[in-house]
Amino acid sequence: MKIQILTSAILGVILLGCGKVQQIQSIRNYDPVLSSAAQEDTTVTTIQSKRDKHGRQVGLISAFFGLDDALARAADQGVWPGAGGKDGMPVILSHEIDYKTMQAGDFRVTTASGKVGEILAVTLAPADDKGEHRTVLFAGRYGSIDDQPAKVEIVGNLLSIDGTLNFKGESIVVTPLEEGPTMVWAETVPEAEWEIGKKATPLPWGGGSGAAEGTKTLVRVTWSGGVTRPVGGEVQDEERLLYKVTVLLANGSKQVVTPFAIGDLGDGDNNHELCLDVVGTPQSVYFPKARLVDPRKDLNPETTIAIVKSPAR
Repeated sequence: MKIQILTSAILGVILLGCGKVQQIQSIRNYDPVLSSAAQEDTTVTTIQSKRDKHGRQVGLISAFFGLDDALARAADQGVWPGAGGKDGMPVILSHEIDYKTMQAGDFRVTTASGKVGEILAVTLAPADDKGEHRTVLFAGRYGSIDDQPAKVEIVGNLLSIDGTLNFKGESIVVTPLEEGPTMVWAETVPEAEWEIGKKATPLPWGGGSGAAEGTKTLVRVTWSGGVTRPVGGEVQDEERLLYKVTVLLANGSKQVVTPFAIGDLGDGDNNHELCLDVVGTPQSVYFPKARLVDPRKDLNPETTIAIVKSPAR
């Protein structure tokens, strides 16, 4: 299905870095292969494992009720026909997934009153760069501000990107609509994925900028939903300076550093890549309260997250 226009309000997508003509041409040529509206689990597998080779348990790490009946009308084309005006919720998993095993019918949302909601479609876009395939965006009717989604369950066979793990049976409590976004995942990024100097693609999704020249260590942080500045638009130096990363140095001491640049901008997703000019083992990331907002304009609380060493996928 070819797309004419894509605007994903749930993740604060904006058009950056190219002329309007080029943007429109790129959007028209986009094929949303990372979306599914299948209402049944179509994945046949014998895989049942719940722990990866590092011993880390599979699971859901966040489900964020981001928008109530407020997905942009253009989501009819960018997410799935009929998605415009529906609820929007990013759901984040412990490991990257194989999108070919992902169907809308793999998931179930239950509201506080016990009603089972309708999931029209699910998609990995716009968080579809390499290393990001852990955020699934739901579009549908699965709650309201008066009867909010309370629980997300995986009821079908959903496999990890390497095909060794199955998420079936996992569940999580949903973060309410009124709460602001937090960091829910952080990992070091393998040097082979740094893409030094890469510019964001003409598309407003699926092609964020790469790391900056001079990067010695790269940390990817994943927020519970898309974040922008309160005045709109991608983060700038003002927000970059607020990130604080604790790094364990080779001599055993710890140093708190600020990233000298931020990568993975320009695609409107829920990830930032923190470019560090020190060599060491990153241990945690901190960001202060009330400096970023979700698409509903809820301010973030103070947030800290431990960093997982790559490869975590």
